Amino acid sequence: MPGPAAGTAHAATTTDVVCLGESMVTFLPSQPGRLADVPSFGRGIGGAESNVACALAAAGHRAAWVGRVGADGFGDHLVETIAGYGVDTSAVRRDPGRPTGIYFRTATDRGAGAHEVAYYRAGSAASAMSPSNVPYGEVFAGRILHLSGITAALSGDCLALLRELTAERPGRPLVSFDVNHRPHLWRGGDASVLLELARRSDLVFVGEDEAEEAWGIEGAEAIRAALPEPSVVVVKRGSAGATVFSGLRPGPRSSNAGGAEDAAAGTGSGDTVTHVPALHVDVVAAVGAGDAFAAGFLSATLRGLPVRDRVRHGHLMAAAVLTVPGDLTEPPARDHADRLAALDDGAWGRLRLGPGWTAADRAPEEVRTS
Repeated sequence: MPGPAAGTAHAATTTDVVCLGESMVTFLPSQPGRLADVPSFGRGIGGAESNVACALAAAGHRAAWVGRVGADGFGDHLVETIAGYGVDTSAVRRDPGRPTGIYFRTATDRGAGAHEVAYYRAGSAASAMSPSNVPYGEVFAGRILHLSGITAALSGDCLALLRELTAERPGRPLVSFDVNHRPHLWRGGDASVLLELARRSDLVFVGEDEAEEAWGIEGAEAIRAALPEPSVVVVKRGSAGATVFSGLRPGPRSSNAGGAEDAAAGTGSGDTVTHVPALHVDVVAAVGAGDAFAAGFLSATLRGLPVRDRVRHGHLMAAAVLTVPGDLTEPPARDHADRLAALDDGAWGRLRLGPGWTAADRAPEEVRTS
């Protein structure tokens, strides 16, 4: 099957978000230090798209993950763990000839000079995803299809698949694309293809730092100028917060989003620019925050919340992950997150969130500082 035919997407959907991409078994260190010195590791899971699916399912949405894993014990662990979060894994394919990818990492921040990651993913089952072996009916079955640039870097076939999935066609769901530039994956490759894929999408998440590193583009306004087609561009600015450019863009955009596209788009031909400051967070481990932010933003998008609240829910979901050791955690209860997202600007700026803040019995004033 070379690719989806026009009108492949279902007229009526039962899934909110379908996330497609690689997931791996990750080994987390038992103590800080160099990989050479860590005596033992605990097993977890890691994968940008599956992280988003797990967070959305934990937040009460109908989420599905589409991927490819080996017919091995690590593949079993991935599928069972992701399904345990309430994610539909029925479209995951097993590859009898390729292994499930794994990786080891140190406890330090990904951006720190001492951070080490050892990947064992070359020739993995996920790298064999292609336009000829993906179940398109399941991929296009949601209101939103979430993808990331990590998949594009895995192989030529994976890049061809993302080009197929981001192509305009009748009934296409709203395509959410997280640039997720990982320099080590693009050694010898051309990361400019991430700009191409972002321009073919409807909703884009991109960090200021990765736009400069991958494309040589500096600043939120310049990033938006380089991405004129998407209805929404979310520029993540680290401790400075996030800036969102939203507006109906020129050119055709067919969607089967079932209302999600309306929530993601503005109401005029020009942009509405919304800046939302980041939260003060007592960080335990700076991993998985970008995926959690995307999940929070998509959750609020599906609910039709205003742009400011979508960003705030992204910040809150990221804060939940930042205050635990791993990539995934139980998000705050919806009513708890809604109360915090509704705070006035002054109260929002005084929030300081630390470990345990997501507990259901914590009221806004209990996590606020002056």
